[in-house]
This record gives sequence, C-alpha cells and structure tokens, in this order.
Amino acid sequence: MKIVPFLKSLSRSVHIQEQHDQHDEQELNTVGACTTLTVWRKSLLISCKGFTVIDSNGDLVYRVDNYVGHPEEVILMDASGKSVLTMHRRKKLSLVDSWFVHEGEVDDCRTGTSKSSPTFCVRKNMNVLNANPNILAYVYREAWGHKRYAYLIEGSYTHRSCKVLDEYRNVVAEIKRKEANIGGVSYGVEVFHLIVHPGFDDGFAMALVLVLDQLFF
Repeated sequence: MKIVPFLKSLSRSVHIQEQHDQHDEQELNTVGACTTLTVWRKSLLISCKGFTVIDSNGDLVYRVDNYVGHPEEVILMDASGKSVLTMHRRKKLSLVDSWFVHEGEVDDCRTGTSKSSPTFCVRKNMNVLNANPNILAYVYREAWGHKRYAYLIEGSYTHRSCKVLDEYRNVVAEIKRKEANIGGVSYGVEVFHLIVHPGFDDGFAMALVLVLDQLFF
C-alpha cells in the first residue's frame, strides 16, 4: 500500500542517511540482514493520535489510530487495517504498570477477554532499589507462566535510544533517534528508526514500541 508522497520521501531519506550511519557502527555488523522501519508518531487520520510505520520503499507496513491520549488498549494494525496485535493495560491493582500482548484483537478491552491468551506481558521496571536504572521494562512469556524474563528493554525511550535484548543479552531490536536534518526536515523524536534483527518479529518489536510509548511518554 503506497502512502502520501511526503512519507515516501521521508522514508527514503531516512534510509539513505541510516546507511551512512550504520557504516560506522561496528556493533551492527549484521545490519544488512536487519529490517529497518521508519516510525512516525502520528496517525494518518486527522482526528486520531497514533503511529504510522513505513519501510524503506515508502510502503505502509503498520498503523495505529487512537481516539484518546492514554488508552487502556492499543491495537497494532497492518496496512489493510487488520488487527495484528492488541496491547491492553493490566487491570489488577498493582504498583507495577503492566501491559498484556494478544494476537489479533481483544474482544472486550474492559475485561481483557480474548479468543487467545496473552502471549507476552510487558512490565515496567520500577527501580525501587535502583539496581539498574538503565532497564526500562521486562518482557515475560505470559502464556507459559515463565518467571524469568524472555526479553528486557534498556536505554531511554524519551531520547529514542533503546535496545531490546533476549535472556542471553543478544540485541534483537533497537530504537534509534535521527539527529540530522535531511532535506530541511528536523525529525526530533517524532520520527525514528526501529531496527529489527534477524529472527525477531517486526510486528512484536513495534508492539513493544507502543507499550513503551504508554509507559514513558
């Protein structure tokens, strides 16, 4: 699905700049096999807040359209508008802000009922003991009741500088801010990169971005 020329131009400009940046980054020595998405923190619908996600060809990949600023439920849709993943806030009283991730669409966001059980749970790191303030959140495999995290997210979402690491501390996805001005457009924090490493699902990576946006923005 092709989208407006501005976004297509934006995606290509960011992709070209990224190639120059990655040339100097030895830690991304497998970047050629990575999937790089451009994330725009803006809905395509004027009346909504959300996200627009495009690839390096300017094609729409994912979209999010929210009618309220801080929703209890966020739906990640593909280019055709089909629900891919649904994130909803945990309702139980807790000091830790947590979000469940479901496949498809949740039937009732008030109760969190769904045809499928949540596949993951993202829990904010409260830093009570300040053990590692660099950790933003832990991701657990909720469906199997694992006590140990499957992934952790560290860095700063506010500055669009985050890494998603697996339990062996291998980087599986990254959020990177674009500092440069390209074509007279200053991107700031509203447009950034989501770099997904081989073997990690880009839809789930985007779901983590959406949860981080609710937790830290």
